Amino acid sequence: MSRLARVDKRELVLYRIAADAARDAFLKHEHIGGEFYLVLKGKIADETGEYDKGDVVFLDPNSVHTPYAIGDTVVLVLWPAGVRIVE
Repeated sequence: MSRLARVDKRELVLYRIAADAARDAFLKHEHIGGEFYLVLKGKIADETGEYDKGDVVFLDPNSVHTPYAIGDTVVLVLWPAGVRIVE
């Protein structure tokens, strides 16, 4: 993960996930203020579906998910109010 910008709890990050990354590389987490992401390469999936290169995804505030990459994947992510790990 590369943090591109951070102001208070708001963050813009770039994830590069290798094709051989473990499916559980991302922990189950909650987005306090929602999440926006743009798939720049590859494919990412979670409980809501699969998203390909060029897809823009919005998850509602307080949404919980466990994403995983399919193949080599690059994703630009904005967290408006941070992330909380869910056990």
